[in-house]
This record gives sequence, C-alpha cells and structure tokens, in this order.
Amino acid sequence: MPRDPQPTPPTPTPSPSLGSQPEQLTGAEAVVRTLELLGVDDIFGLPGGAILPVYDPLMDSKKLRHILVRHEQGAGHAAQGYASASGRVGVCVATSGPGATNLVTAIADAHMDSVPLLAITGQVFSTLMGTDAFQEADIVGITMPITKHSFLVRRAADVPSAIASAYHIASTGRPGPVLVDITKDAQQELAPFTWPPKIDLPGYRPVTKAHGKQIHAAAQMLVDAKKPVFYVGGGVVRAGASEELRTLVEATGAPVVTTLMARGAFPDSHKQNLGMPGMHGTVPAVLALQDSDLIVSLGARFDDRVTGKVGEFAPHAKVVHVDVDPAEISKIRMADVPIVGDAKDVIVDLTSAFRQASHADGADYAEWWRYLDGLREQFPLGYTPTTDGLLSPQHVIQRIGELTGPEGIYAAGVGQHQMWAAQFIGYERPNAWLNSGGAGTMGYSVPAAMGAKVAEPDRPVWSIDGDGCFQMTNQELATCTINKIPIKVAIINNSSLGMVKQWQTLFYDGRYSNTELDTGHDSQRVPDFVKLADAYGCLGIRVTKEEEVDDAIKLALETNDRPVVIDFVVSKDAMVWPMVPQGVSNSYVQYARDHSPAFDEEA
Repeated sequence: MPRDPQPTPPTPTPSPSLGSQPEQLTGAEAVVRTLELLGVDDIFGLPGGAILPVYDPLMDSKKLRHILVRHEQGAGHAAQGYASASGRVGVCVATSGPGATNLVTAIADAHMDSVPLLAITGQVFSTLMGTDAFQEADIVGITMPITKHSFLVRRAADVPSAIASAYHIASTGRPGPVLVDITKDAQQELAPFTWPPKIDLPGYRPVTKAHGKQIHAAAQMLVDAKKPVFYVGGGVVRAGASEELRTLVEATGAPVVTTLMARGAFPDSHKQNLGMPGMHGTVPAVLALQDSDLIVSLGARFDDRVTGKVGEFAPHAKVVHVDVDPAEISKIRMADVPIVGDAKDVIVDLTSAFRQASHADGADYAEWWRYLDGLREQFPLGYTPTTDGLLSPQHVIQRIGELTGPEGIYAAGVGQHQMWAAQFIGYERPNAWLNSGGAGTMGYSVPAAMGAKVAEPDRPVWSIDGDGCFQMTNQELATCTINKIPIKVAIINNSSLGMVKQWQTLFYDGRYSNTELDTGHDSQRVPDFVKLADAYGCLGIRVTKEEEVDDAIKLALETNDRPVVIDFVVSKDAMVWPMVPQGVSNSYVQYARDHSPAFDEEA
C-alpha cells in the first residue's frame, strides 16, 4: 500500500551502548547510525574522496537503501521526488567540490518549492579548508541563500546533533532544504555516540497555531463577501491539509483555484474547482481572482506567474493571507487579514469560525456563481487539433492521465509539456503532481519520477518530459534499470525548446534563435530516443499516429520489469493556451491566439 503522505516523525530509538559507556563511533559511522535512527529508508548519492569514509559503513547498513545515481543533480531531484510523493524528508549525498556544487540546482529547486530535503556533503580536511585544496568548495557559503540552514561539521562528536537538527528543520514549519557539510577528518575520528542528541536551535520556533482574533476576522469577511475565491497554493499539499480544505470549501460554497504547485490539493472533479490560475491558467480561474472582492490565500505566495502585473491584480479584492512562513505574508500583495500558522490547523479553525459567523445560514454567492459558470461554459479548457498530421501533445497527455487514473504520479519537466500536464490531467489527490514550479528546472522530471517510484513503489509513475529536458538528466535511466525502478517516460517530442519557441513566435516575430533540437519529425533525430532507451536497457517505443497512442500507453502501464520510454512525435506548432503575456494585467488573458475574453470590471 502507498505510504502515508504525512507520516508521524520517527520516535528516537535509544542507541546501543557498551555497559554505561557510550559506544565509540567514527563520524562516518555516526552519519549512518543517525540516519537509521531518524527512520530514513532510502538515500540517493554518488561517492567521492571527501565522502568516502561514510560510504564504507553504509555498505554494512541493513536499514538504509543507497541508490547510486549517475549525476549528483539526479540525486538531488530524486530526493525531491521522493519527498514530494511521500511527504517524507528526501536525502541525498555527494562529495566535496564539484560533487557538492552539482547538488546546488536541486537544492535551489527544493528551496523555491518548499520541499523537505536533507543534503549531506563531504568536505576536505579541516586543516586544508581555505587553501584551495583539491576538490574544495565552500558549499555552506554557496548554499546559504538557498537553504533553510546549512551546517559545517568539523568534529565527529557534532555529527548526530547536526544531522538530527537538519532533519528537524527540513521537515517542520515551512519545509525546505538543509545542508550538512562534514569535513573528512570529522568523518574519520572517533567520538562517543549518544542518542537522542541535544537539538539546540535558538530562534527557530515555527508558529503553527494562528491567533484566534485573526481567524474570526477572516471568517466574517467570508460571510460578508459577495465574490470570494479560495486561492490554494502548494503549502496546503505540504501541510497534508487537503481533507480539511475540502470541508472548509464545501461549508462556505465558495470557488477554489489551485496553483501549479497545488494541483490535486482539491479534486479537479469537484464542482467548486475552477482550475489553475496564472499565466497559463483557465479563463474562469484567472478572471475569478481578477474580479473577486475577497481572496483567501491558503499556502500560496502571490508569485508573478499568478498575479501578472501586481499593481493591477484583483484590484477590488480584500486579502486574507494564510502562511506558515511570516516572511511571505504581505511580501507581494498587502494582506488585510494576515494569519501566520500551519495550513491544516488554520483551515480547521477557519471552518469552525465560519460556521459560527454564518449562523448556519451560509453565505449567498449565487450571483457570483452565475458569472463563473458562464465563464466555464464560454471558455472551457480545450485545444485545436493539429493540421500537420503529427500528434497533438494535449491529446497524448490527456490519454496518459485517463488511462493511468488518479492513483498515478506524474512528474513533469519544464516548458510546454509541463503546462499541458498541469492542464489536461485530472488530479484528484495531493502528492500526485510533481514539478519544478518556482525554479523551473529543466532536467527535473526523470530523476524526480525515479525518486517518487522508490517512495511509492505500488503506484504507476510517469515522467512527462520534453525532448530538451530529457537530454539533461536521462542518464538516470541507467540508475532505474539497474535498481529495478520501472518508471514510464513520455517524451513530448516537438524537436525544439517548445516554450522558448512559443515566446519567439509571439514576441520575437518568429525568429527562432537556437531553439531547434533536431530530435523529432523530419530531422536528424540526434539522439534517436528509441535507440537511447534500448541502450539503457529500457523498452523504447516511438508513436507517430494518433491510433497508436492508447496502445503505447497501455503497454507502458503493463510493463513493470524495466523502465519504458515512449517517443511521442508531436506537432511543432502546438502552443499553450490560455496565456497571460508577461508584464500585463490578468484582465488581458488570451483564450487562444488573438482571442481574449471581454473583461467587465463590474462583473
């Protein structure tokens, strides 16, 4: 059975000792023992000189499964996928210098998307630090802006507390990445091992319980509003608050929009779900926010892809902003009612307060719903069939979702295929949709899918990737084959950097500077993805006709003894619609090229 998406943190297990004396362990042995006692099962990594002492006792561990990746970036993204699919902390390991810096992209990605990640790196001997020693890099300094915290460990005695503290920080409050950098001499020296270690984090006190006065003020605003919208972000998924959200939404009767990071936080099939807002959101979701008189933001951060031109975003709306991170509140849009707290706790309290404030009569949003239902009828999500005889990417992705079902996990790369996967797959549960939302990291999909499959082995896991993204991290297919991790990879192959090319079409007069990749139809096919799949021990399939789509997807779903790679050769001309051009008001959302809904400021 799939693991609980929000497991209870492991209870510290007393460590074995020799009589009354603590056991003597090397720092490296302490790393392995600490991870075991924290309840970690799986780690992703690649050894090198400065982390080699850790890899020796790791070989004897009966509790830790180490998965050897082919590139450290793959380790980081795999740990992200593991965490995002399961709700547990993802763990990755690398050596010093280039090994550590290869993790930086994944660490930055985890920071932007609030993914609980523990990165452990080896460092050169403490006596050599600062001398430009071989494979030395100040990874603590490098990652300081993109982690919740970074530890530098110079003594073996400090290893257990540093790793336990890092695990705690990564998984509490607003989740995020934490780095533990351990010098080689700290790994080699002996020190007493005692468990549990003392965790002393002065100043780290995440607020989870919100102020009651603010909750009641928000509830009253919901009762008084005529055009409210719940603006739901990824924080609801990270908090494991989906069931609580549904209770609140159904109690109020108000509409919901789910951001790119929150797909699945509220079921797509629910009548109150208007879909995804933002640059490529549905017209009803975009205009619901724009026309609202109250936005209740739950675990969302008003990023630029949702707001468009901030000064013209939702001009008539008051804002209730709920976030566990006080730094996010009023950072971009001033909150009329700021609420700092854990999304799950706040939503429960808000539901209770709303029921009291509405005196069981509920609120009257009938006129608001007539307007929104009119938008849904007039501007349904759809696409224009291709005219060049090649596959429609939207159709391919929609069929993957329909044939796999809501229990599947879908990890997207970045670009057009990411937006189509967010739009045309129905998400009914949290932790089913994985993507690089804030950082937009090409190369995320394959290793993230790999990590998700390790975390949730009983679920079908798809990597929905572009031909550009796939070429950045496809070496992890070797990791999947050797470790029997049977992910399915759907390459949406338009032979170009599709989203960049779309912008060149729309904003650069069709001047396609350096966006052609020669991987698809009527090209050199470098590389040939089917041959590449075969070389990696995967089942490789090429699909060029619509009547072949379903059979290929079904074959992939039935194949669980090795990874599957399907090269879907799609039209080069397909674009992502709707679209709000960058830097303008969301009022100018385009339903299709040269087609915008009439915007009524009084609606």
